[in-house]
Amino acid sequence: MRKIVYWSSMSLDGFMEGPNREIDWHLVDDELHEHINERLGKMGAFLQGRVVHELMADFWPTADADPESTGPMVEFASIWRDMPKIVFSRTWERTDWNTTIKREVVPEEIMALKAEPGGDMVVGGADLAATFQRLGLIDEYVVYVYPVLIGRGRPMFRPTDHKTNLRLVENRSFGNGVALLRYQVR
Repeated sequence: MRKIVYWSSMSLDGFMEGPNREIDWHLVDDELHEHINERLGKMGAFLQGRVVHELMADFWPTADADPESTGPMVEFASIWRDMPKIVFSRTWERTDWNTTIKREVVPEEIMALKAEPGGDMVVGGADLAATFQRLGLIDEYVVYVYPVLIGRGRPMFRPTDHKTNLRLVENRSFGNGVALLRYQVR
């Protein structure tokens, strides 16, 4: 059965973006981007909220045509365009770039997706991930911790009354100081 993986980046003090949605503190060099491409290229689908999808769709569809793009950026542009995407939105009406729109997170539908053949599926976006977490649909957490304290912003995890026990299955550090932590739900 395929897994649902919450994949995100955060500052050492637990924020995924600054108070004005800034992510300029992300240190994505070629080493890290090649690693991300290798992992995400094997996935079966991206599960995204509307905001995350729009941010991605504003840049990645044509990133490989930009002469300023690095080799890993060019590679990821193709990965992003070709990957099936499911966007969860109650208001969004249009679809593009190999995308399907779903109005609600229905646990039975997600379980049916998990039972289909293919690679694991990546959840992106704090709001959508919080819904998946609350419904017990996340199997694995992949967190890239950046060597910066940004002080305030949007926390990666919302407060919850539910405890989730995790088992560390991988850790790695990159030359730019980013640390990868990968946990499976017990």
